[in-house]
Amino acid sequence: MIFPGAGVFILRSRLAQRFASAICCTLLVTGGTPATAQTTTQAAVQTFPNKPIRFVVPTAVGGNADIVARIAAEGMSRGLGQQVFVDNQAGGRQIPGGLAVTRATPDGYTLLAVGLAFTANAVLYNDLPYDSVRDLAPVGVVGSTPLLVVTHPGLPVNNMKELIALAKAKPGTINYASAGVGSPAHLGGELLNSMAGIKLVHVPYKGTAQANTDTMTGLVQVSLPAAASLLSFVRSGKLRALGIGSLKRSPQMSDIPTVAETLPGYEVQLWNGIETTAGVPKPVIARLNAELNKGLNTPDIHARLEKIGVDIAPQTPEEMGSYIDAEIRKWTKVTREAGIRGER
Repeated sequence: MIFPGAGVFILRSRLAQRFASAICCTLLVTGGTPATAQTTTQAAVQTFPNKPIRFVVPTAVGGNADIVARIAAEGMSRGLGQQVFVDNQAGGRQIPGGLAVTRATPDGYTLLAVGLAFTANAVLYNDLPYDSVRDLAPVGVVGSTPLLVVTHPGLPVNNMKELIALAKAKPGTINYASAGVGSPAHLGGELLNSMAGIKLVHVPYKGTAQANTDTMTGLVQVSLPAAASLLSFVRSGKLRALGIGSLKRSPQMSDIPTVAETLPGYEVQLWNGIETTAGVPKPVIARLNAELNKGLNTPDIHARLEKIGVDIAPQTPEEMGSYIDAEIRKWTKVTREAGIRGER
């Protein structure tokens, strides 16, 4: 028997069921998407890496950064079980290479080789198409090659104290060579000027080769090359080494004092590090860092890096981030005092 109003009751019940179903579907869609995304991310992290990793090197093939990157990539490939392949993107003051990595998917499959030029760019150019700190995430450090303050043997100085004293006695008469405006040697020379209170005159060249040659012939009196590159000329007496740019003496040239022994805190090094795109999950970065450091500790990788003058100094991502921040602060002060702006 159907009681009065039963049709209305049935209709309302069906409407209520449809409304409840709609609510459930909405909850599944809106509440389920983040959960699904999170599950997908966790799965990607757990299976990382499951394909080759692209390692962007923003310099030409054969340079210091390229050689170091290839050795480090070989060590990482062994531990990761996937190839870490180098992709050279030279030119544009290393900016295009950096841009490519900042625009990559934040999954850990795109890496960037960074160093002194990377931190220098952050202060030399106010129109970078990316933020050097915000848009990239530190992975780890391979090591560093300190710069070496060298002079022509004809300059009457034998150590940093004597160079500083002569520069103060004859301001503006001693020149130093570099590979160009904003180059590591240029920055290192201006840091020396700032900390010692002297005025060495900068002579920019188009590259390191001619700068080094003119120092050996005496056309310029001082230069700041990578320590390993001209050590043989120091040993042969064609150049005189006054100080090395690392805070501690290099194990490979322990007889050469540091500049910091005369000017505490002085440091200028061609350091080699690895970054990735900002937003990469921390477990993925931790895996990359662990395999990088493991590779650096293998005897053959270690020996090959030492042979080209790299002082191996692994760091955690957090330590590398702090180092980059300190480098940017240092070079900001130096470039502002010296009035240095980047050249395109």
